[in-house]
Amino acid sequence: MDTSLAAALGLGLLLGLRHALDADHVAAVSALVSQHRSVGRSCLLGAFWGIGHTTALLLAGLAVITLKLTITREVEQGLETAVAFLLILLGGHVLLRSLGSLALHRHEHSHEGWTHTHAHLHVGQAGSPGPGHVHLFRLGGRPFLVGLLHGLAGSAALTLLVLTSLPSPAAGLAYILVFGLGSTAGMLLLSGLIGLPFALTAGSSPRVQATIQALAGATSLGLGLILMRGLTLA
Repeated sequence: MDTSLAAALGLGLLLGLRHALDADHVAAVSALVSQHRSVGRSCLLGAFWGIGHTTALLLAGLAVITLKLTITREVEQGLETAVAFLLILLGGHVLLRSLGSLALHRHEHSHEGWTHTHAHLHVGQAGSPGPGHVHLFRLGGRPFLVGLLHGLAGSAALTLLVLTSLPSPAAGLAYILVFGLGSTAGMLLLSGLIGLPFALTAGSSPRVQATIQALAGATSLGLGLILMRGLTLA
């Protein structure tokens, strides 16, 4: 293998690992992971995100090579708007789900002839059931689609520029594959780490579980709104 090509592929792997840490990626996967209480399932979510992300890049790369297509600023902005809207939907769904696990009950008490009412906030179990039988297609469908959209939007589209600088189309596709491998590995590890607090609090503290889930949803919702506002002002 040519030395310059090997260096480019090595750089692509490192950039892929770094790319998994982009704020919108972390927010989206955090919202997805917050609905589960298993580190294993969290890692699977990250892996499916990476597969969708890599699939999108490969399809875009093939379109650039075979059809000589270019990604216009209008198309890129439209995809970024879709990502922002997706973050808002994911965050809103998770936030409502976490708030839905809270239940307010009133209890009457009598003390020495006096009757008064206390309001108690009960916290149900947030998230999905714990480890059990996993349906891969059902579990992976949503993160795959999220990764697919992320792969077409934002800084990932910049990887397509290497197709014009590498010696052959095959080398360009190899770069995209290596980049995708790096981003998949990075997101798999990151989603496992994100899922750890949910797994640790699964059976012991429903209140903490619901709070962490609400924070994940609020973060995704807030980042989506910030991105949407930035796009409208651009």
